[in-house]
Amino acid sequence: MPKNYISNSKESVRMFKSDLLESVSKVHYSVPLFIFIPVILYFAWKAIWEQHLSMALFALYYLFGLFVWSLTEYIMHRFVFHLEPKHGNKTLERIHFIFHGVHHDYPSDTHRLVMPPSVSIPLSAAFYYLFSFFLETGPLAAFFSAFMSGYLFYDMTHYMLHHANFKSKFWKKLKKHHMLHHYDDATKGYGVSSPLWDRVFSSDFLNKKNDQ
Repeated sequence: MPKNYISNSKESVRMFKSDLLESVSKVHYSVPLFIFIPVILYFAWKAIWEQHLSMALFALYYLFGLFVWSLTEYIMHRFVFHLEPKHGNKTLERIHFIFHGVHHDYPSDTHRLVMPPSVSIPLSAAFYYLFSFFLETGPLAAFFSAFMSGYLFYDMTHYMLHHANFKSKFWKKLKKHHMLHHYDDATKGYGVSSPLWDRVFSSDFLNKKNDQ
């Protein structure tokens, strides 16, 4: 993504002429907590108490769900959000700006750092439907509880990376990883909640991180 413009204003730029569309494009960072914590708890309950999944199997599928989420986060950020349209296609450029370009132009916008429910709810439902083709009810519930846990951790982490002041070495390092993605090279550092897949797929800032 070309570094054409970056504003550090915390205010939101208007994206839509429609007041309705504009309102559903913005969300307070706490909203995903109220929506998805109940979802996570419900599916965990469903796996253990309704489907009688053993704790060992629950833990196994939960870890598997976290693993799949971490890879999904990386793939979506790198190959979906950063899929740039050919120059001159105004419609695709507009779609790209709405999905992710606005965040790179206005990375400190406090209302567009977590995914709005208008996108996150349909998307999570689509993922659940996809996973249902591969997993039976009990394992699916445990897996999806973890998958959504990973998503929620990502959403909250993303907000904090832009607005929190960390003292922990781990969080400082993770914040630097994400800030380099925004302010140095947007073709690297696609992992937000973890740099794991950037290391696996050679999209990390190894040299930059060592220049301390």
